[in-house]
Amino acid sequence: MSVTFVIFFCLFSLSNALYKQWIPDTNFENVSNWDKGRVPCANDQVYFQHDQKASVYVQSTHSIVEMYLPMDGELILAFGAGFAGSEGGSDPGCEGGGDRITFQDPDRYQWYDPTLWRAAFTPDDLKNGRFQFSVHEESVPCEHDDVIFRPDSSFRVSTDSDVSRISLRSVSIMEKKFSREEEFARYLQSGSGKLQFHGSGTVEVTNSRCSESSGCDCGNTANHERICAALHQHSQCPDLECWSPLTPIGHCCGICGAVVSLEYSPDFNVESYRNRLLHLFLSLPSYRGVRMAMSKVSRPQSFSWLVPREADSEIQVVLQEEGSGSKAEALAWEIMKDIHSQGSSLGIVKGEVQTSTGSHASGQGGSVDGGMIAGAVIGVLLALVGLGSLVVLFTRGMIRVPNLSSLQFVKKDSDFDNLGDSIDKGFDNPMFDTSPHLPADLHGLYSGSEALKGISITNSGVHFVNPAYDETDFTA
Repeated sequence: MSVTFVIFFCLFSLSNALYKQWIPDTNFENVSNWDKGRVPCANDQVYFQHDQKASVYVQSTHSIVEMYLPMDGELILAFGAGFAGSEGGSDPGCEGGGDRITFQDPDRYQWYDPTLWRAAFTPDDLKNGRFQFSVHEESVPCEHDDVIFRPDSSFRVSTDSDVSRISLRSVSIMEKKFSREEEFARYLQSGSGKLQFHGSGTVEVTNSRCSESSGCDCGNTANHERICAALHQHSQCPDLECWSPLTPIGHCCGICGAVVSLEYSPDFNVESYRNRLLHLFLSLPSYRGVRMAMSKVSRPQSFSWLVPREADSEIQVVLQEEGSGSKAEALAWEIMKDIHSQGSSLGIVKGEVQTSTGSHASGQGGSVDGGMIAGAVIGVLLALVGLGSLVVLFTRGMIRVPNLSSLQFVKKDSDFDNLGDSIDKGFDNPMFDTSPHLPADLHGLYSGSEALKGISITNSGVHFVNPAYDETDFTA
């Protein structure tokens, strides 16, 4: 049994995908599809707009007075289903008959409406109502997800998109699974396919799984604004009780709770870590009511020392709770403690938590802080850039180094004859001064032309020759 479990877990961990089920339908028996809010009665007049395009599934037999069908549409009859003429008599099982009842516009359903999808890990979870919480971008099918349209139902969905192709792993319609692109492309060109899918985006199946153990990006970022606009058509974001609501990456509204962001190494496995949090924490009664969404997201660019950092990926763990979010916040701190003690063995380099109470902290998973390394690297790069800039400016002549010979206080030998008596003697030295009040033996030591011989002017400056030392000793 243990071996079977391990094999199943490995297969499950490699999938990193969900099953997404489309909620609306265009069934004849669905009361939300009629303007009167009920199914047509035996004495009703049934109308479809003449220019309406619709695929309508009929599950049972109905008696009607008359029915006006569209120019382009289809009725899919289940086994034993159909229509019978009625003389307009009362229908015991239908209240308020005798009206004109009109089929609602099926074009109102949008692919990128996050309220129109359910997500689960397995098809059985979908049947049993065990749905998964996701940020709004990931509530819509991601590129590695399996999409299911409910059996025994019809639908029509607008695929208007900001990208030309909507990639999926597979699509199941009427219990037929399409996992080959050629086969599904042929279905889209059929009469039913054209009635069920319409819009600017083309749905394609790739039958590809996510191959990265850390997970794959959902791929719906380009349609974020469209997703949020579709969400806000139904209702605005709810009023929240928490002090500082958080808006996770990929979400359209603020939440109460916490967001844990993880930097990871190649050893990280997103499904293993998800199961760890489910079993260690979320299964506890103290955290009942807390919902978790975990996925790989693209981290926006940030600027450090005016140098932009390339956008990279991180693992985002969203913990959401109705009310103040206090239990979700407590769970976030427990996760941070677990990262501090076990992060390195789980492939987590660093964790950072933000809560809806405004608190913020980060912790390492047993390794060097990536921010410190980045700061050091950026500092070295800036120094090299500055040095390189100086070299370039110097070689182009934009910066010049002054020559000593150009300084004003330095004179060439040829210029000395013009100095005359204006030379500043600086200070009185009895060895060189020629004042008349000095003794005669000192007066003639350096006088007249001999005094000039005691002065040497070179490119390195002006100096006096000391008769106590032989000049050749220094020039040898």
